Amino acid sequence: MLWLFNTNISFHRGGFTYAYYGFGKYHAYVCGWFLALAYACIIALNASALGLMFRFLLPELVSWGYMYSVAGWEVYAGEVLISCIAIIVFAIFNIRGASFSGSMQYWFVVVLILGALAISIGIFFSSSSSLSFSQPLFNTNITSFEAIFSILAIAPWAYIGFDNVPQAAEEFNFKPKKAFALIAFSLICASLVYSLMVFATTIASPWQDLVNAQHQWGTGEVVRNTLGITGVSILAIALSAGIFTGLNGFYVATSRLLFAMGRSQIFPSAFGKLHHKYKTPNISIMFICLLCLISPFFGREALNWIVDMSSIGVTVAFLYCCLASYKIFAWNKKESLAKNKFQISPKKKIISVLGVFISVGFILLLIVPGSPGALAFPSWIAMIVWILIGFTFFQVNRKKISQLTKEELDMRIIGKDSK
Repeated sequence: MLWLFNTNISFHRGGFTYAYYGFGKYHAYVCGWFLALAYACIIALNASALGLMFRFLLPELVSWGYMYSVAGWEVYAGEVLISCIAIIVFAIFNIRGASFSGSMQYWFVVVLILGALAISIGIFFSSSSSLSFSQPLFNTNITSFEAIFSILAIAPWAYIGFDNVPQAAEEFNFKPKKAFALIAFSLICASLVYSLMVFATTIASPWQDLVNAQHQWGTGEVVRNTLGITGVSILAIALSAGIFTGLNGFYVATSRLLFAMGRSQIFPSAFGKLHHKYKTPNISIMFICLLCLISPFFGREALNWIVDMSSIGVTVAFLYCCLASYKIFAWNKKESLAKNKFQISPKKKIISVLGVFISVGFILLLIVPGSPGALAFPSWIAMIVWILIGFTFFQVNRKKISQLTKEELDMRIIGKDSK
């Protein structure tokens, strides 16, 4: 629903604001809490990926202090320590302020894109690479339908990063047109980087051999065999930059979302407070940090569970955005005048309906048992725990929420009296 950034609605907190504008405070709470899940999962995912990368590059440095096994994966204290340090360090960076973390983010993105381009070009022109390695296009053990939909189910996770823009817009004072351009550009860049790395991996080695070998890090193994230590070094630098963008960007997104919920009084008010010196939502940042510190203790298999949870979180939020956009646009002038709709836009209402069906489709892919993208049992457990935490916060704050008037919430969430 990118056109919403060209409206007069406050776009500072994305889906949370739209859910409130369309359906009120209780729906805003549900949408915001699921969106916070999606964002926090990316922090945990990137931290765990950093430990995995070091385990591939420097196994002797990481593989010490054996603790236990989770789903066949041996968990070592060294790997856990690296991931936990990353989570804590980026929490500190974000407490220091948006301008500090924002300047880092720019250079991380530059390094990531240049590294991905260098690796892709190197593999494409390598004498050992071949387009025939990508054949067959699908796993012959399953149907093409199953293969496509198993990836489609987690697609919302793969492109969630673009909505970091509205979460940080208030601090950077983005104009709606600039925010829209940044979102569109980020989607294009993300698509290209993902596609380039997938393409490079598939032409460097027969993918069946790569899958059967069950390497710790398939792409790293391919790059090492094709481009040697130089290629692995470039890949490690680019991947580190990519991990850092995820850690940094989603600390910003999650903390500002929880801050907005706390400031509105829908969430406990402690989350709406700012650091006395740096003027950042330090309570929200520390809360996220403590939650994410759990994930490294579950090993590599936790990466799949985290992706599952992030996908369901962002899909719920996207559904709310589509429903809200359908509600605020009018089919005709008569409806616009009678119901105070946002503007006359039949085309946007139709697209909103399509968005609703797509969102519901994604949710069904994730929750229906036996579907290609169905949530794993551990993902369900983690999801239930998250819902229980949200329900607990809601019950603690329930009396205050019930007393909040629409005028108060309009001012705190939208930034003005909606009347």
